[in-house]
Amino acid sequence: MTDTGSIAAATALATLLLAMPVRAQTVQSSAGPLTATVITGGLDHPWGLEFLPDGRIIVTERSGQVRIITDGVTGEPVEGVPDVFNEGEGGLLDIALAPDFQSSGRLYLAYVEPAADAGLQRGQSNAVMAATLEQEGETGRLVDQEVIFRVEKFTTRRSHFGSRIEFDASGNLFVTTGDQGDMERAQDFADTAGGIIRIAPDGSVPADNPRPEGWAPELWSKGHRNPQGLTLRASDGAIFTVEHGARGGDEVNMPRAGANYGWPIITYGVDYSGAPIGEGTAKDGLEQPLHYWDPSISPSGLDFYEADLIGGWDGDLLSGGLSGQVLVRLDVEGDEIVGEERLFEGQLGRIRDVRVGPDGAIYLLTDEDNGRLIRVAPEGR
Repeated sequence: MTDTGSIAAATALATLLLAMPVRAQTVQSSAGPLTATVITGGLDHPWGLEFLPDGRIIVTERSGQVRIITDGVTGEPVEGVPDVFNEGEGGLLDIALAPDFQSSGRLYLAYVEPAADAGLQRGQSNAVMAATLEQEGETGRLVDQEVIFRVEKFTTRRSHFGSRIEFDASGNLFVTTGDQGDMERAQDFADTAGGIIRIAPDGSVPADNPRPEGWAPELWSKGHRNPQGLTLRASDGAIFTVEHGARGGDEVNMPRAGANYGWPIITYGVDYSGAPIGEGTAKDGLEQPLHYWDPSISPSGLDFYEADLIGGWDGDLLSGGLSGQVLVRLDVEGDEIVGEERLFEGQLGRIRDVRVGPDGAIYLLTDEDNGRLIRVAPEGR
């Protein structure tokens, strides 16, 4: 979004927020008192959010709906959304607006696709659909739908789908995929499961993708278990992810082109039974995480704070925690994480997504039957 577009969206968002009911709680932080205000509830396991140019917020629900939130009111489901496999960790997951969304209306959905929709008999797999949003009042419809990417090897398992999506500065799309519940797939380099994917908006492979021998051409990096947070740093385009470990070993990574992040050969976690996994915590040729959590917080959602509303946080990472029920600020200096601050721990529920809005506030989604959209900002702002 251009600077002019960002200013317009921030102004529109601030105008919409004035009409919203106040359901708030405040905590102390390194930046002073921060208040979490519920914008709306009643969402069915919301998973991803984006900010429309007019200041409204568009949200995915895991059960298969896309909704537009206006003045704290959730619209009827957008029509034309793909069928999804809504079991376990599957469903309708992330959403990203094309860089030219304001003129094109183009958006992208990451979801778990049932086999029948791919012309197959059995199973489910990661997919990404491109579509155009035709807006009608507080809702709309998707048209010109096209599946531009799928993990071709379908699974009968119901977990570890990753599924965050984000555009880079060149207009290409990053997609995270989990190991689909089969850890060995993360080290099969012909398989796009357990990886970070980079594709063009039409699903083709960018010419500057890494090309290690034997790798699927869509792969950017490999050896990932279940990356549920993805963001790019504006200053240099570096990619950062958070991913779930097993029992312990949740990671923050900075995936480099052609690199292997080790799952399941190395990990800081253990199996849920307590048994060891792999060969230890380090091995030559495999990358180390920037940071890890043990015990796990089940990180989900990730964004850089690159705004002025909350003082002293510019350039830091923000992640949600599901099992940890926490908002985490990671103090970033260069390419290192040098500190961690935990906020609203146990107070807001399972935090699924984290986005910094055009107004500089932090927006959260909670993963529950009565999921909520929450705005976090300095007290009184």
